Amino acid sequence: EYTFFLAIPVMFGASLLKVVKFGFAFTSMELTLLIVGTVVSFIVSLFVLRFLMGYIKKHDFKVFGWYRIALGAVVLLYFGLAA
Repeated sequence: EYTFFLAIPVMFGASLLKVVKFGFAFTSMELTLLIVGTVVSFIVSLFVLRFLMGYIKKHDFKVFGWYRIALGAVVLLYFGLAA
């Protein structure tokens, strides 16, 4: 939980750096979409963080482990067959 909250200023700084590189020449519609997207993603991340922390307290990482094994197999098959 601490690392998730620690990442907030880092992500804010990275976003600010991208905005500075892009320039501050936003239209009002672009600025509105940027602000709404930022607020909505922050609120959703808080709910997801609360859900995941509650899940981890009640369950183990077995499902996550199987998910990673299945995803790894899919990725290996995809890149093995694509080559």
